[in-house]
Amino acid sequence: MRVLLLSDIHSNLEALYAVLGAAPPHDLVWNLGDVVGYGADPNEVIDRVRGLGPIFVRGNHDKACSGVEGLERFNPIAARAAQWTHDSLTSGNLEWLRQLPAGPVMPEGSDVTCSHGSPLDEDEYLITVRDAWLPLSQSPARINFFGHTHVQGGFATNGEEWFQLKPQFSASGADDYELPLRENARYLINPGSVGQPRDGDWRAAFAVYEIEDGMRRIMFYRVPYDVKQAQGKILAAGLPDRLATRLSEGR
Repeated sequence: MRVLLLSDIHSNLEALYAVLGAAPPHDLVWNLGDVVGYGADPNEVIDRVRGLGPIFVRGNHDKACSGVEGLERFNPIAARAAQWTHDSLTSGNLEWLRQLPAGPVMPEGSDVTCSHGSPLDEDEYLITVRDAWLPLSQSPARINFFGHTHVQGGFATNGEEWFQLKPQFSASGADDYELPLRENARYLINPGSVGQPRDGDWRAAFAVYEIEDGMRRIMFYRVPYDVKQAQGKILAAGLPDRLATRLSEGR
């Protein structure tokens, strides 16, 4: 079985199309939240991902942009983008966002979980090994997929040592990195952000979870996309300039 893992698309249609075009054949798609926010194509992105299914969890921007939560916890740029997104969404897409479930969600027939932030708190950022210690210790699942930080990689423990996982890529073009999963370890895996990476690499990020002959592995991917097109749409929509410039910086 192969599962395509997507997270933090953030209304970036160009990045989404690049990812779907580069993804290897797969059986399922699991989406880890923040489908919208920041970018200029919220309706187009939702229309595309709704048919991918079957697993979705909500992100903090999905909640804010749909009115499930207020904007008090957002900085001014994020709040402005969330309000613009709310006002731009069709009624059907607005309602779809409102109905997204909170994580963690355990896909049927699997023994893993999907969440936006921590499996213990959907809004918690897992940035350091210290952040990962409690969820790795307390989550009932051995493998937990998450997003939210826009940083590809994750964390692992064998019960004695604790590790931060950082895929290694070339500087340009499409690239992939294989991570075999050990049976005696527990994992928190972040496929990275499709639409707004913040790990210093501007290329769209995603991952594939594969189970074959009892062995499990993660393939991390980076793929270039038309950043200038995405930036131009953001500026044309009147959204903050910073949302456009950061796309080419990977920050």
